Amino acid sequence: MGVRTVVNRLVTVVVCGVLAGLVLAVAVLPGNLVLGMTVKAASDAWSQLPVELRTPATAQRTTVYANDGTTLITSFYDLNRREVPLAEIAPVMRQAIVAAEDRRFYTHGGVDLRGLARALVSNAREGTTQGASTLTMQYVRNVLKTDPERTAEQRQSATEISVGRKLQEIRYAAALEQTLDKDEILARYLNIAYFGSGAYGIAAASERYFDTTPAELTLAQAALLAGLVQSPNEYSPIDGDGNAALARRSYVLDSMVATGVITAAQADQARAEKLVLDPVEQPNGCTAVAGGHTDWGFFCDYLRTWWLAQPEFGSTVEERDQALRRGGYTIVTSLDPEIQATALRQSLAVFDRDSPRALPIAAVEPGTGRVLAMAVNRNYSLADNPAGQDNRPNTVNQLVAGGGAIDGYQAGSTFKLFTMLAALEAGLPLATGYDAPTRLPTRYPAEGAASCGGRWCPANASPASMDGYRTMWDGFGRSVNTYFVWLSERVGPAKVVEMAQRLGITFRSDTDRAFAAEDAADWGSFTLGVAATTPLDLANAYATVAAEGTYCAPLPVRAVTGPDGRALPVADPSCRQVLDADVARAATDAARCPVGQQSAYGRCGGGGTATTVGRLLGDRPVAGKSGTSDQDASKSFVGYTPQVAVAGIAANPDDPTDRVGISAQSGVVTAVARVIVTATAGSPKVAFTPPSRQLAIGNVVEPPRTPTRPGLELGDWWQGLGTPR
Repeated sequence: MGVRTVVNRLVTVVVCGVLAGLVLAVAVLPGNLVLGMTVKAASDAWSQLPVELRTPATAQRTTVYANDGTTLITSFYDLNRREVPLAEIAPVMRQAIVAAEDRRFYTHGGVDLRGLARALVSNAREGTTQGASTLTMQYVRNVLKTDPERTAEQRQSATEISVGRKLQEIRYAAALEQTLDKDEILARYLNIAYFGSGAYGIAAASERYFDTTPAELTLAQAALLAGLVQSPNEYSPIDGDGNAALARRSYVLDSMVATGVITAAQADQARAEKLVLDPVEQPNGCTAVAGGHTDWGFFCDYLRTWWLAQPEFGSTVEERDQALRRGGYTIVTSLDPEIQATALRQSLAVFDRDSPRALPIAAVEPGTGRVLAMAVNRNYSLADNPAGQDNRPNTVNQLVAGGGAIDGYQAGSTFKLFTMLAALEAGLPLATGYDAPTRLPTRYPAEGAASCGGRWCPANASPASMDGYRTMWDGFGRSVNTYFVWLSERVGPAKVVEMAQRLGITFRSDTDRAFAAEDAADWGSFTLGVAATTPLDLANAYATVAAEGTYCAPLPVRAVTGPDGRALPVADPSCRQVLDADVARAATDAARCPVGQQSAYGRCGGGGTATTVGRLLGDRPVAGKSGTSDQDASKSFVGYTPQVAVAGIAANPDDPTDRVGISAQSGVVTAVARVIVTATAGSPKVAFTPPSRQLAIGNVVEPPRTPTRPGLELGDWWQGLGTPR
């Protein structure tokens, strides 16, 4: 440190308070008020530096990427700002800002006495209001006016025109100079200064104006940006006057020549460059997803919902939301753009964006719970819709994961999985047999077409292929309603409901929640998928089986890093074993039957309801289940391999009476299968582990294949009712 700098810092403490008071007083205050305010301000402790200046809680944007860590999804911010170290800022930018705003930055002690004196003379002679603020003083002002932990009134006071405010600014600047070195102050200044057009800090400014990084700024670009900070709204070439921006650029270049950091020839060369902007507007929020990917908004919405539930980011929802918008996190999500693109393409192949019907699709990674895709034939957008189309083609309702206005959709016979798991857990093997009738009277009270003498009487949708002696293998493969209602009665519906909840099925509907809490023991129809669910819940439940009983909470992230570069454990999978591995393996063995593949014990017997999947996947092991809800209101399919589980549910989100399933029977199965093909492309073909013989065959001795009890043969009349299958 030079002698001149030391002298300046010593003298600053003695004289700058009085001098600053005179400068401001001549400019804005009556003479008889000056002395009292100056004396009061000067009497405060000069060395006391507030915490917000030592460790400023400056707001930074949170940036969200796809699973490759480079594909931008969106950002969240109150202020578009991102900090970078001084080493990542081009030297020419550092030189330009010093030349433009504070030529004696490296020699003064936080307050430029010569500048103050000059301002005093100018204010007295010309009636102007020059403040002679150094970079350090400007930094103090910027911190105090943007600190998110200060009240609005406190932030406003940081820019008021008064002797008291100016003296406080000077005092803090002097104290900062005793605490931080010049480069640290310069770095902090460059990271907080407003450059106009919504860009705070040099990183955001470099992106906003030139789509580049601070390290890659040219001399002409740096000079232009340095010229903006004096009056960013006026000089911004995007929002203001391009000619004014060029005039300021020329001024900065001349100042850089005067300070000796560039030559006159270099200045002339930069001055001759035309103003070439490459403006980038940083997206903010889920309705502003980058690259026009409006379909990514549904995943983004789920990510935000997940974030707001994480105590890692605050004790309240408000604190977590503030952390997202101001915390400067880097989020690498689990979204796979290729799988997402296939899911959207397949959804649109079934219904277009203007269709009242929707096909939401979700893909989940077994063993981690990471959500790989969330697509639906809608735009995630607040844009207006045509008259009479409240939620199409634009909506922000969460059609894929549920929540808010969306309880979910009935998923039909995909829920038979939970009955099978409950039975296997109770010790019943896959070979457990039953002569399934066309229609089965039960003990549950019921009225209307679905009743027999006041009791609920479910029926098989296609008696010719479903009635007769069935086991879990072909009962699941052919989706035999009466077999699974009988099996549910044997183990108890309450255990089936509990199994579904154990695997992550959430009851969002008030009615479903009440049944689960109060009437689960009598919820016999639960096995036929009458409760509302979502593709994400369904995919994750089947992913639990694919992972041999390991349930992992759905997770939309792969990594979350704080502004300090520290990776947070919140991105780690949250998993636990909820099923015996052998039980899960047995269920998978039966789930090979619907897709047209064969169980390890060769017991599928044909008749699968989704054999298209087996044909599309070829020799890659796959399992799954289709489902159609009552009156064909929805059509579902869930498919899985050891690497991925994918679910799709076709429904009309606005009209549950719409018979969507009739037109979507094959489309949903094909759509899900093709997403699985994309998700597994290039990965090894992993075989499912066969279950033990005890859970497959047990001690069951199969009777002759002739029915021992007749069913109620109602034929085509019953089929026309659209019974769940």
